[in-house]
Amino acid sequence: MSTQLNPSAAYAVHAKRRAAIGRALIKAGGGVALLPTAPELPRNRDSDFPYRHDSYFYYLTGFSEPGAWLVIEASGKTVKSTLFCRPKDLEREIWDGIRLGPQAAPAALGVDAAFSANALDDKMPELLANQNAVWFPFATHKGLETQVDGWLNKVRARVRLGAECPQSQHDLCKLLDEMRLVKDSHEISILRRAGQISAGAHVRAMQTSAAMLRANVKGGLREYHLEAELLHEFRRQGSEFPAYTSIVAAGANACVLHYRAGNAELKPGQLCLIDAGCELEGYASDITRTFPADGKFSPAQRILYDIVQAAQEAAIAVTRPGQRFTDPHDAATRVLVEGMLDTGLLQKAKHGSVDDVLASGAYRQFYMHRTGHWMGMDVHDCGDYTEPGSQPREEKDALGQKVMRKPSRILKPGMVLTVEPGLYVRPAKGVPKKFWDIGIRIEDDALVTAQGCELMTRGVPVKAGEIEALMRG
Repeated sequence: MSTQLNPSAAYAVHAKRRAAIGRALIKAGGGVALLPTAPELPRNRDSDFPYRHDSYFYYLTGFSEPGAWLVIEASGKTVKSTLFCRPKDLEREIWDGIRLGPQAAPAALGVDAAFSANALDDKMPELLANQNAVWFPFATHKGLETQVDGWLNKVRARVRLGAECPQSQHDLCKLLDEMRLVKDSHEISILRRAGQISAGAHVRAMQTSAAMLRANVKGGLREYHLEAELLHEFRRQGSEFPAYTSIVAAGANACVLHYRAGNAELKPGQLCLIDAGCELEGYASDITRTFPADGKFSPAQRILYDIVQAAQEAAIAVTRPGQRFTDPHDAATRVLVEGMLDTGLLQKAKHGSVDDVLASGAYRQFYMHRTGHWMGMDVHDCGDYTEPGSQPREEKDALGQKVMRKPSRILKPGMVLTVEPGLYVRPAKGVPKKFWDIGIRIEDDALVTAQGCELMTRGVPVKAGEIEALMRG
C-alpha cells in the first residue's frame, strides 16, 4: 500500500498533537503511551477489505500504512516519540506498493526515532522499564491487553537487574478523546471540504432522480442508481471512502433508520431519504436530505417536511457556545411535538399539551433518535457527552424513569456535531392515512463558533421550495 506524505504538514500538525499528549502524560505523572494502528482484515481467501487506519493512531501520526505502532515516552520535561513500521521490502513493494520504512520515518513524520515493526517485542520491554505507568487504548484492539501483559512480564523478569515495572495502566482514549473533541484549524479545513464534496453528491443524486423519472428509463429508477451517483461524486472529488454505508431509502423504507440502499424502485409521488457522506483525509461528513423522487412534494409530504425543517432551525438556533449538547435535541423535539399535535399524528384529546407529550414520551412513536452526535475523524466521533468534573443529578431517561447522571456537555468553539431531527410515520391505528409511510430526516454538520455555529454542509438545499427548484433544473 503506497503512502504519500507531506513532511512539513505532518510535522507541524501531528507532532504538535504528540507533544500535547506528552504534556498530558507528564501532568498525570508520566509514563509510556503505546498505540497500534488498525490491522488489515481479510475479506476472503484472496483479498482484504479496503484498508482504513485507526483514527487515534492517524490523529497523532498522519501515517496510513498498516502494521505500525506509536510509542510516546513522557517524563520530567521530556517527550519522545518512536514509530514502529513495516520495514522496506522490495519484493512486497512490487505487489503492495512503496513502504515508507523506518529509516525515512523520522524526517517524513517528525518522530524522534523509528524501528522495524519486527523489533517491537524486543524493544517494548526496554521502553516500558523504569516508567511510572503505561497508557494504551482500552477495549479497542483485540489482544492488545495480552500483548502489554507479555511485555510487562519481561520487564518484571529484569527486576533483579534493577529494572522497575510500571505500577499502573491507564486508558489512553480518555486523554485523546478530549483532544479530538475540539477540532484545530487543520481539521476544520478538511471537514469543510468533506462537507462540500458530500453536498455536491446529494445535489447530483437529487437531479439524477428527477431526470431518470422524467426520462422513464427502462427498468425504472432504483435506490442503487442514486447510491452509485453518490459514490461517483465522492471519488471524483478526491474522497477516499464513504464515511459510512450510504442510506438511500425509497418511500416506506425511509422509516427504517439504518436502511441500506437496495434495489427498491423509486416512483413519482414518493419521497427518497438519503443519508450519506464522504470521508476525506481521515475525516467524515454526514448529510441527510429527504426529497420527492420526481421533484414535487405532495401536500401531505410538504406539511411534515416543513415541520422537520422548522425543528432543525430551532435546534441550530441553540447550537452555540454555552449551551449544552442536549439543548438542540430539546428544542427540535418541542417543535416536532407541536407538529404532531397540529397534524393529528398525536390526538390532543388523548395526549394533552406539548408538555404532556414531552413528559410521557408519546412522541417516540414518530421520533425515536437523538438530534445529533459528535463528528470528526469518525462519523460518530469520540468525546464525552457529559460535562467533565460535574456531579450527577437526578434526571429522566429515554423511558421517563428517574436516573442519576451528569449534566450534558457544554458546547465550546471547535466542537463539531450533527443536527438531524426527523419524523417517521408507519401505518398505525389513529394515524391519518395521508401521512402513512412518510419518513423525513434533515441533517447538517455544525461547527460551533464563537458567535454560534457554522453549517458546513449547506451546499445542498434544505428548504422544500429550493429542493423543487434544484430538481427542475
